[in-house]
Amino acid sequence: MAVLLVVLVAAAGGAAVALQAQLMAVIDNRMGTLEAVFLTYGVGALVAGALMLAARGGNLGAWHELPAHSYLAGVFGLVIVASISWSVARLGVVRGLLLVTLGQFMLSAAIDQFGWFGAEIRALDVPRAAGIALLLLGGWLVLR
Repeated sequence: MAVLLVVLVAAAGGAAVALQAQLMAVIDNRMGTLEAVFLTYGVGALVAGALMLAARGGNLGAWHELPAHSYLAGVFGLVIVASISWSVARLGVVRGLLLVTLGQFMLSAAIDQFGWFGAEIRALDVPRAAGIALLLLGGWLVLR
């Protein structure tokens, strides 16, 4: 049951990415990329804040215990949202998210291989490398 829950949550997250990408592309086309990023993060911050208040503040008091590089997550989040907004508005959802996903897989393999930023080391073995190669081939087929 636990594995099924993880699969369902991940699938829901993937569906949310596709929906968010198209909605941000609408904002990008009508207002601009920075406006799309601002509205996406602004609404998200309001919802997250309301959820934390409902949970009595969560564990925000531990913010000072985080490694300094952890705060780059917000900056990278802005890059993610801006790149999705900009690329999907110009290439469509499939092509835009394909390129974002390919970038994710390439860097994710390196993060796993070398254990960067505290990640558990998971060696890039032949089956995983073959899978990434197939993803790249599939990406090429979609983009051409």
